[in-house]
Amino acid sequence: MRLLNRTAMVARQRPARAASRARFLGSRAAKSSGAARFAFAGLGLGAVGVGFAFSTQEAQAVSIDEIPEALLWAAIRSDIVAIMDDENAVNPGKDNFPGNSGGGGDIGPMFVRLAWHCSGTYCKSAKNGGSDGGTMRFKPECAHGGNAGLGHARALLEPIFEKYSFSNVTHADIYVFSGNVAITEMGGPALPFRTGRSDAQKSACPADDSRFSPDGRLPDADGRGKIPGAHIRDIFYRMGFNDREIVALSGAHGLGRCHTDRSGFWGPWTNAPTTFSNEYFRVLEELKWSKKFDHEGKKWEGPEQYENETKDLMMLPTDIALTWDPAFRKFVKIYKDDEDVFFKDFAGAWTKLTENGCKNLGDVVPDLGEEAESKINEVKANIAALAVPQKKGGWFW
Repeated sequence: MRLLNRTAMVARQRPARAASRARFLGSRAAKSSGAARFAFAGLGLGAVGVGFAFSTQEAQAVSIDEIPEALLWAAIRSDIVAIMDDENAVNPGKDNFPGNSGGGGDIGPMFVRLAWHCSGTYCKSAKNGGSDGGTMRFKPECAHGGNAGLGHARALLEPIFEKYSFSNVTHADIYVFSGNVAITEMGGPALPFRTGRSDAQKSACPADDSRFSPDGRLPDADGRGKIPGAHIRDIFYRMGFNDREIVALSGAHGLGRCHTDRSGFWGPWTNAPTTFSNEYFRVLEELKWSKKFDHEGKKWEGPEQYENETKDLMMLPTDIALTWDPAFRKFVKIYKDDEDVFFKDFAGAWTKLTENGCKNLGDVVPDLGEEAESKINEVKANIAALAVPQKKGGWFW
């Protein structure tokens, strides 16, 4: 019961970043043609780009494209966190879930879903799909059933893209990065992130642009007419995952909720939907689950799902399949008993998921950490002060 009590206490609270947990940001040298220059305290980089020496005595002019890459992504991270923490950030939903404005629940889990759905279209045999291209911005992918509701996440991130577009950031990188940031901010493991994903400029068929993919690549919670365990193997094996990796990635269901106006299902998987932990595996293994037949005093009209005895938690058929299938269940038990092992395996599987199909990713650089907050704010202030012209669709800031 230790985990249940812990997660109940921290439910809907985003844990502080642990100083002892190293976290990483991705970096590929961004190239910019911007000629605007501004002055701020001198920047000094150590040999591996992690040491910053700011001199308040020797301010110097620095061009936009000379902002250290690690500092740029630290600033983007802080803006993503600010959206997650903003109670007025709009996430519409008819279920009236607690969280941000609009009844659709909290923002962090939605960013995780966005990153996953952008990446989970990869096919190792067809060699197309994946997170490269930011292809969910276009029809028909944005209208695929599995992506219902993700327009809200993309809309929240668009101002960040506009703000930092001078550095040639891409939607594709920001979508994946938002998921990494959300997982870490909600208490999850260190996740290496490398930039370098491109942005497609228009919709295309997979035969003409391998960054695109056909519908049907994302998993269906009911198994799509197959035994649920067989269905999720079909989906994940196509991307190159094994059974252990499948179960590890399933642990992300500990975050967020299902929505009747998106997937048709209803409810959270755990009592702590904004805390990344191994609680999903504990409740999956220890609680009693039965089919849902009623909802708020009325007959349940939605798709087949399962609920606990108190009817406040839910599981999808593909979740329950992890306990029905012996090969899956042994990993459920491992992760239930050892959160550190789960975090390690999840980090590896998540990185593989979000990098599948990407060909031009750069090096991973260390996160600057919270001690760089004042430097991040200084760079933001100088970007805001630039006399830059208005671009189509909004201002840089």
